[in-house]
Amino acid sequence: MFPDVPHTGLPLSGLTVIDCTIWQQGTYATAMLADFGANVIKVEGPDSPDPGRGVSEAYFESHNRNKRGIVVDLKTPEGRETVLRLAEKADVFVQNMRQGVMEKLGLAYAEVKARNPAIIYASASGYGIKGPHRTWPAMDILGQARGGTMMTQGPPDLAPVFSFGGMADQVGAISLSYGILLALWHRARTGEGQHLDASLLGGQVMLQSFNITGTLFTGAVPPRRAREQAAPMWNVYQCRDGGWIALSMSQIGRWWIPFCEAVERPDLRDDPRFCRLPDHYEHRSELIAELDKMFATRDQWDWVEYLCNKGLPVAPVQDYAQIIEDPQVVANEYIVEYEHSPGERRKIVGPAVQLETTPGSIRTGAPEFGQHTEEVLLEFGFEWQEIEALRHHRAIGGR
Repeated sequence: MFPDVPHTGLPLSGLTVIDCTIWQQGTYATAMLADFGANVIKVEGPDSPDPGRGVSEAYFESHNRNKRGIVVDLKTPEGRETVLRLAEKADVFVQNMRQGVMEKLGLAYAEVKARNPAIIYASASGYGIKGPHRTWPAMDILGQARGGTMMTQGPPDLAPVFSFGGMADQVGAISLSYGILLALWHRARTGEGQHLDASLLGGQVMLQSFNITGTLFTGAVPPRRAREQAAPMWNVYQCRDGGWIALSMSQIGRWWIPFCEAVERPDLRDDPRFCRLPDHYEHRSELIAELDKMFATRDQWDWVEYLCNKGLPVAPVQDYAQIIEDPQVVANEYIVEYEHSPGERRKIVGPAVQLETTPGSIRTGAPEFGQHTEEVLLEFGFEWQEIEALRHHRAIGGR
């Protein structure tokens, strides 16, 4: 829709996205679009920058790479009009403010649609846009709590376990970017724009689709289990060096004999407590104790390489320091190098989806506060006199 956007050869080049998001859920969704060539313009207020800037450099960089940044005061009439003019020439408008905020600012879907009927207006919410709790505040840990993932993790005698790193935010972001692409495909066929929502709660429910469906079908809620109560061959074991190894061999009929032969344990192979069902599971605590002793005799990667070379499905349980050195992570370019600033190159997590012909990339770091304000407004047809007038009314900031 915006003819002046350069085409980079990436699959989303030529797509213009107005990004009114903060923190993580919405910002990572637009970063995913930017990785594949979308022209993402991040809007921040002069007195209300994205609070993610204050978390850490890594946090903000991860969620705002490949974007350009402008500063516009949405609380002023001139600032509101500026963003609406940008939306007239944009394809997608993304926001993750608490429900009611964009309505107060005059930038809800109805106002944006009135200026651009074909716009895709994407909202990242906490609990969805319907229902009695749609206006309640929600952040990542609350999405994990209400969405059930927290209650399924960890042994039953410990407090519910939550995932660090914004797991609910990240799943919500992936859902939102997926929804944007669906809406764009619909518009390509029909010309119709639309409003879409992806929530923290919805993402967590989706993430556990078959588990929750199981409860719907049976009425039973899966219990939290201690490691000693889990399946012995679908479990984790600590090795001599303190590292852990994960086994994925729950099909006993297929894997039990090859596993026992690989580890040279005919005594386990032939033990009537372990070699057939249902005895294998009835005596799982004894078997886990035996395997604990066995895996403690060698280091983590000794076991991993030995068992994988035997054709057995195992993997190391890795921390972040191991992940960034993992040969598969390196070979598949899940971590890439980019120009963080002129003359300075750094490494960052790159796109997980690998397109053979038009792969995504990290081309630029996150924008400095208001770095591209003038540049973007000029591209969208603003005259210098208009830009100076906006500065006079304190409707814009930055460079």
